[in-house]
Amino acid sequence: MSPLPHQLELLAPARDAAIGVEAVNHGADAVYIGGPGFGARSSADNSVADIARLVSHAHRFNSRILVTLNTILRDDELEPARKLAWQLYDAGADALIIQDMGLLELDLPPIQLHASTQCDIRTPEKARFLQDVGLNQIVLARELTLAQIAAIRAATDPGRCTLEFFVHGALCVAYSGQCFISEAHTGRSANRGECSQACRLPYQVVDDKGRFAAHDKHVLSMKDNNQSANITALVDAGVRSFKIEGRYKDMAYVKNITAHYRTLLDALIEERQQSDQPLARASSGRTTFTFTPDPNQNFNRAFTDYFVNGRQDDIGAFDSPKNPGQPIGYVLQTGPNWVELELANRTTELHNGDGLCYYDLQKELVGLAINRAELISAKKARWRVFPKDALATLKDLRKGVEVNRNRDVAWLRQLDKKSSDRRISVWAQVRVLPETIELTLTDEDGHSATVQQAFASANRQHSDDADAVQAQVSAQISRLGTTDFIATHTGIDWATGQFGLCVLPSSLLNALRREAVDALTAARAKAFTPLPRAAPVEPPAPYPEDTLSYLANVYNHKARDFYARHGVKVIDAAFENHQETGEVSLMITKHCVRYSLSLCPKQAKGVIGVQGQVRAEPLQLVNGKDTFTLRFDCKPCEMHVMGQLKPTAAKQAHALQLANAHGAPLTFYKTRPQSKLRT
Repeated sequence: MSPLPHQLELLAPARDAAIGVEAVNHGADAVYIGGPGFGARSSADNSVADIARLVSHAHRFNSRILVTLNTILRDDELEPARKLAWQLYDAGADALIIQDMGLLELDLPPIQLHASTQCDIRTPEKARFLQDVGLNQIVLARELTLAQIAAIRAATDPGRCTLEFFVHGALCVAYSGQCFISEAHTGRSANRGECSQACRLPYQVVDDKGRFAAHDKHVLSMKDNNQSANITALVDAGVRSFKIEGRYKDMAYVKNITAHYRTLLDALIEERQQSDQPLARASSGRTTFTFTPDPNQNFNRAFTDYFVNGRQDDIGAFDSPKNPGQPIGYVLQTGPNWVELELANRTTELHNGDGLCYYDLQKELVGLAINRAELISAKKARWRVFPKDALATLKDLRKGVEVNRNRDVAWLRQLDKKSSDRRISVWAQVRVLPETIELTLTDEDGHSATVQQAFASANRQHSDDADAVQAQVSAQISRLGTTDFIATHTGIDWATGQFGLCVLPSSLLNALRREAVDALTAARAKAFTPLPRAAPVEPPAPYPEDTLSYLANVYNHKARDFYARHGVKVIDAAFENHQETGEVSLMITKHCVRYSLSLCPKQAKGVIGVQGQVRAEPLQLVNGKDTFTLRFDCKPCEMHVMGQLKPTAAKQAHALQLANAHGAPLTFYKTRPQSKLRT
């Protein structure tokens, strides 16, 4: 279910069903997970049976399961994808996350469709179009500012289409769906879930005179996204679904980060409780944790809020794409097989198995795994650690070097165990009738169940202590153990006429409680109804443009038919079809290498150098034998990484075409549009 306009949805990732279950247990209102195929994370697939198991658990709390079906599809994959959609629908999945518009031309089940990040939704016009063709929820580009998000909200209908936004996790440097480097160099398409992550490699940055602007820097590697400080502003801008990146991430990450944002969202909901526009959770129950959530404890490349508050100077993890961890102290001295450290905080403890790291003289991150840790002086916070590797292999480790910790074994062990409890509030009402006793449980969503047990008047024992009876009844009814419920109030109605107050046997109350819980659970399951897919508007909404280049990722004839039906006149085939043989944009990104290196003409506006006015001349990125040209489109403030299809990648793809017998390359028209950035 997509959240209603007043509801906030926390959307967590799951690599597998077990992680998905824990995402729900730690407060997720929805979980997105890959099915057995066609998901944009090729090694994060799950069987339909596993998804059905996850659905069963999630629906107990009205949490929803969204399944990724978000690769672009060849013509021969459309029918298998259609069949899979029906299988996932039958398994109880609540929505499919899609990129390929060809799916909208197929006989799909009546399941909600959500627009993948691969749809590259940056403008009000495109957002409105996707709403009008029947997508219930759309995830916006991570590069948007608060003002741009608000403009998209103003152009769309919150009752028809929910805005989703990434709030945490790894950042793709490219606009999603607009990176073709992996396909061009390896034949592995990022649009088909097989990205080779060229953005995390080190590069030389060279200007048009051959001079180095940067040496062995990871200039396309971004820090990790963290919108913790912007949750309220994002809500006010119109975001209602808060998405955590990480379908490759482990259990500890999902538990911790889900708990972190659950805490933030609950605090905001509580804060707005008495306002004229109150907010609510999109699912049922409250979650408590056995640990204090801390985003710094999981793998991260340091954090940025990216472009939400405008262009920032510090969005890149240029020194290393690894996890730098948190500073904890300095090296005092080194011995033959040990390192002595002085920690900044006396309460910090080191453990066998912890991971430390530091930067060498070339600013490369060097890891140091602790084999054994010994406390030398608690007063001076000095520790002696014995690294797993020989000291001779630890480059530039010396006195005075700052040391970080990027793996805290003790903290992670907390998450190896049960670390959360999610319960749905219920109100219990006991009625003592002349010959029976009745228990009604009513949950926070308004569902109710009533059960009765015989309680003959002849067997009743009179009592004069109303408080003791109330305490005993409350204690027995509240023993909800491992059920999904927690009793927040228990009342007693003595509808006994002449019989008056009496003792209520614990065995009778226990039987009533068990029966009532079963009945309420059944009532909740019966009341759960999936929301239908939004109907597209008629006549078909026109697409905002009448010409589509390879950047539109049209890879099958059904997608071509979709865009033609919506008024597009000229449609190019996707880059994966390998008709683009010259130099083209292999990546489009809001990140600007010139800006990050303080070489942007806007930064130097009005500065006159020996060669005249500063201009955004091309730069080159070099990694081994691979060279890309950087071109700068300064009006929208975007960077294009230019390159061309490698012959080896084209041969691999051609061999794959023959092996799969899926026909000749697509040709939608004879004359393709010319990109303004082609050279």
